[in-house]
Amino acid sequence: QVQVVESGGGLVQAGGSLTLSCAVSGSTFRINRINYMGWYRQAPGKQRELVAEITSGGITNYADSVKGRFTISRDNAKNTVSLQMNSLKPEDTAVYYCNVGSRVAALSWWGQGTQVTVSS
Repeated sequence: QVQVVESGGGLVQAGGSLTLSCAVSGSTFRINRINYMGWYRQAPGKQRELVAEITSGGITNYADSVKGRFTISRDNAKNTVSLQMNSLKPEDTAVYYCNVGSRVAALSWWGQGTQVTVSS
């Protein structure tokens, strides 16, 4: 199996910054099949939404609401993905989840989530 563990959440004032990290471990066979790594978030009473995603080739995709403020990066050798969040807004408050997998192979693994709270 594959384990996905997030870290780095917390409380920050509006305009501040946070960096989320996600570490992937477990079956080498399965990890080698991962071709995307991403971050989703879910605010109270709302559906989970994609924040940012990066492919194994480095192609990125961002939600419009975070473009220019958030940056996703990955280290393929260490099986980690990070999300640098700048200019945070209260509406960024949510539980952030790391998701990795392969859409071709229909594989997907989720972390347990980390809370990000932005105070106004």
